[in-house]
Formats: sequence, structure tokens, C-alpha cells
Amino acid sequence: MTGRPRKGTSVRFAPADGIAPIHASDQVLGLRFNIEARYGGTVEVDLADVHPRPFAIAFAGALRRQSELGGSLGARSTIKQHLQAYLRFFAYLREHSTAKTLADLRADDIEGYEAFLEAGGMKPIHRHTVLAKAILALRSIDADQADLLDEGIRRRLSYTSAQSAGRSQPRDAYSPFVARQLRDAARADIAKIFRRIGKPLDDGDGDANLRRVTDEANARIVVTGRLSSGDRAFKHLYFMRLRRGLPVSTLAEDIHGHYHLRAIDIPPLLTLLSLETGLEIECCKALTIDCLRNPGHGTIEIAYEKRRARGAEHKHIRVRDGGIGTPGGLVRKLIEVTAFTRQFVPSDCLWLYYYTGRTQLRAGVDHPHVLVDKWTRSHGVVDDDGQPLRLVLSRLRKTHKALWYLKTEGHMARFAVGHTPEIAARHYADIPSLRPLHEATVAEAFSEVAAAAGPVILTPGDEDSWHQSGTSSKEGSDVDALLSGQQDVWLAACSGFDRSPFGEPGEPCPQPFWGCLGCRNAVITARKLPAIIAFLRFIEEQRVGLCGAEWSMKFGRAYDRIAKQILPAFPASVVAEARHEAEGQALYLPPEARQ
Repeated sequence: MTGRPRKGTSVRFAPADGIAPIHASDQVLGLRFNIEARYGGTVEVDLADVHPRPFAIAFAGALRRQSELGGSLGARSTIKQHLQAYLRFFAYLREHSTAKTLADLRADDIEGYEAFLEAGGMKPIHRHTVLAKAILALRSIDADQADLLDEGIRRRLSYTSAQSAGRSQPRDAYSPFVARQLRDAARADIAKIFRRIGKPLDDGDGDANLRRVTDEANARIVVTGRLSSGDRAFKHLYFMRLRRGLPVSTLAEDIHGHYHLRAIDIPPLLTLLSLETGLEIECCKALTIDCLRNPGHGTIEIAYEKRRARGAEHKHIRVRDGGIGTPGGLVRKLIEVTAFTRQFVPSDCLWLYYYTGRTQLRAGVDHPHVLVDKWTRSHGVVDDDGQPLRLVLSRLRKTHKALWYLKTEGHMARFAVGHTPEIAARHYADIPSLRPLHEATVAEAFSEVAAAAGPVILTPGDEDSWHQSGTSSKEGSDVDALLSGQQDVWLAACSGFDRSPFGEPGEPCPQPFWGCLGCRNAVITARKLPAIIAFLRFIEEQRVGLCGAEWSMKFGRAYDRIAKQILPAFPASVVAEARHEAEGQALYLPPEARQ
């Protein structure tokens, strides 16, 4: 950039500003170093004892370049994953390859490594990601030293794998039953947390010495932020409580918990925040104290960073704002109760808390799995099978989405908040926990279609209503002719024998006589029940002479229609009378019934 930028003056760049600096060649000393990741802290890299040594040197340089500003590796956890993938690749080369330098590496080594991972039982997606890390490093090496790699291996680096990576198994949501337990447990604990903070430990009712020592310990925390176990004030308080038979096993946590959040407080706070907002758990962990913006009527925006969204990392979501039961109120209260801790930990991270294990104040949430398990056990949270729940925080976003899907009844325009309908349907609606709902919906839809395509069933009451109205829902039909028997066929009255949905207009109906049981032109009244019951008896008798598949193909649909739809529609007394009448008459059937 030329010159110093001034207000009102356009910024101008020189051609040299677009040239990337040339990297110095990697030295042997570069095998042991630290990487300051853009997210998550420091990564200690030690490849000094790794063989083949030329590979270790080259891959160490590639790891540094990819972790620099503008590189593809930004998070500490991602850098460590790449480092572990390199070690796995080196172990394969030592055992199965003759390559000692990068110039000796061939495309067959990459193919052999992929086959080795597959033979080890690694699933396609996992195999793809592990292989990709080694290939990305080799691409970086090739870009840094153009003539080092063989031409064949350079062509092989143009793609990751010739095999399909397949489709990943979608992360499932928790059921509404589990979500309700988690929400109730989190709200109960959060209310206790905020009542506790701001009220110093008060001991020694009627005991002046204990009260004096307690006040001294509180005063020390007010000044220094924390009280170590070696501090004189802490020792005095500990032994004085011990001599009086008061609890001391959690004294450090109890006394600091009146000034700071504690590590055990983080799981309920994270759980409720993620369940209420639907934010990814890593985004919840990365919230800062300036995340609340643009307040509205009962709502506010939470600004957050989603590192996975390359090019659109900075996002915001509008949430409810009110008491601590709302996302906006919860975040505001967290900012308030961590203000004292922030005097001793200069960080803008929302999550500041006291960690008992090392008697220190900490910023940011690392791996709270042990704390999460302890919290769910303390509340007796169980899964759908009644077993203790193993809570995975990353499933809370899917749970929020699944609950919203149920609330919107699958209306995609309302459900797809923050996503395209295609992404919302594939990632958040097509999940195992919602599959029973989808299957039940499809079955219900098929049932409605089948019922709509079937005959009109008139009970005696409905038949009287038709007589009184003098009209029919069937276009072009005559009520008197239908109900008097003038248009009767074998099992029903037909409102359009020459307008069959199974044939051409003007042509006679081509269906066998029991096709009326699935025809929308048919009208079934109580007058036809004896014939229908007699026919039902006939098709039951046919089971003896026909194999199961043949009987089901010929009569299965008619049997289900009679037994499950027609007979249940009539009163029991009407059906009983029809059965009695059917027993006293001989049933004449057309020839096609016995063919």
C-alpha cells in the first residue's frame, strides 16, 4: 500500500503488495516447535525422533505453512488431527514402503496407504479424511519445492481418492422426553447458580472466631480473585471448620462459588443456551461479552462466529429477550455475574469460571465431558430406554431443530430458518429420531388416498339424509335410482357403469364384480350387506384351494376392504341382521370368481 491512508483518500496498492513472502527452506531444527493456533491456543510439535527423517522435515514445514495466517488450519484441535495423521502415514511408510526420501515416493505408496487403511476396518468417510491430511501436506510440499516430487505422485495428488467417500451418518437428535429432562434440570440449576453468586460465604452463626476467619478469606478473594490451598487464610478456615465438624471436602469450591462461576456450572448453562437457541455447541463456547446486539421488542440478536462457514464466519441469530429463562436474558446475566472474575482474567470470552482442580480462574470451555456426565448423573437424566444418559453436547442443536420441526408440523418454509430448504431437509429433518413421524405421515396419507378412492358407504342414517336432500355427491347420479336398486350390480349400486375409472368413457366397466369394493363410483348401503357378507364367506373358503400368494393377489384387497372398512362402518345390529339373512340365501357368483 502506498503512503499512509488518509480520510477521504482512496487506498492504493502497489504491485509488490500482492506477492506472498518466500518461505525459508526447512532446517532440521524445525522438527521441534510450537504453533500459535488462531483458535484454541498453542500446539506443541515434536517430530525430532520420527522416521523417515526427510519426510518429518518436509511435513513439519507443511504443517507450519498451513497453520499460518491465511492457511487452511486455524483451530488447535485441527492442527493436532493433522499431526496425528502424519504420524500414521510415517508408520505405514516405515513398514510397507522402500521410500526413504520424498523423491522416492510413488503413486503406488498412496494407493497402498489407502488400501492399508481400508484393510484396517476404517470406514470410507474416516479413511477419506485421514488420507486427505497426508495429501494436503504433500500438495503444500510440492507448491513449496516444485521439482522435488516424482511426476507420477504429482498427478496422484490431484485427487484424494478414486473411491466414493459415501454419505455420513447424520447426528441424531434427542427425543422430546430427554430434551424435557435436560431443560428442567438446567433451569433448576441455573436458578441456584445466580442466587448463589454475589453472596459471600457466611459461616459462624454465634461463633465470632469462625465468622472472623471466614470474613478474612472472603476479603482475600475480593482483593486477589482466588484463594489457594496454601494461603494462610484458607488454612485457618479449613482447620477451624474441621474442628467444628463442618464440611471441608468442597471448601475451595464453596467459597469461590459465591464470587465466580464454577466448572460444574458450565454444563447446565451450555445445555440450556444450545437447546433454546439452536446454536452449535462450538459457537456457544466461543461467545464473547459483546455478543448481544440490536435489541428489539422482546428480542435481541446474538452475534457469533462459526469457523466452519468459510467466508461467512460472522453470523447472528435473533432470540427471545427477557428473564434468565430466555436466551437473551441468560447471556446478559452471564455477562453480569462474570464481571468480577473479569477483573482478574483479562478476556472477552463469555465463559469465565473457577476450576477447582488447579485452583485457578479459567477463560473458555475445553472438554467438559467429565463435568457433563457428573451433571446428568446428579439429576438422574435417562434416555428413552431408561438407562443413564450419556449426553453429547453436539446433539443439542439437532434436538432444537427436531423440536422446532415438530412444532411447525414439518412446514419447510417455517422450519428452514438460516438454511436453504434443501439443507434443512437433508441435515435436520432427515434424521433417525424423526423417521417414525415421517413413516406415520406417509402411512396416514396412503390411508386417506385409499379411502378417497374407495366406494361411498352409506349407513342407514346417511341413507335417510340422502333421501331427504334429493342430491348426491356423485356428479350426474340420481339418488332415487341408486337407492331403489335400479342401478345395482353384484355388491353395490353403481353411479356410472359406463364411466368407470378403470376403463374408457362410454365403455362398460372392465373390472370383476368385486372391483366395486375399490371404485369411487360404487355406493354401498345396508341393502347390499347380505351379498357382501356372503361374498366374504366365499373368499374365506377359497383359502383352502389357493396358495397364500395367489389368494392374496386375487382376493386380499377385497377382503381387507370388507373386513376393515365396510363392515365396521355399519352398526353392529345392522351387520348381525345382514349375517343372518346371508346364511339363509344361496350366493350366485359370476364365472370370474372361480377362474
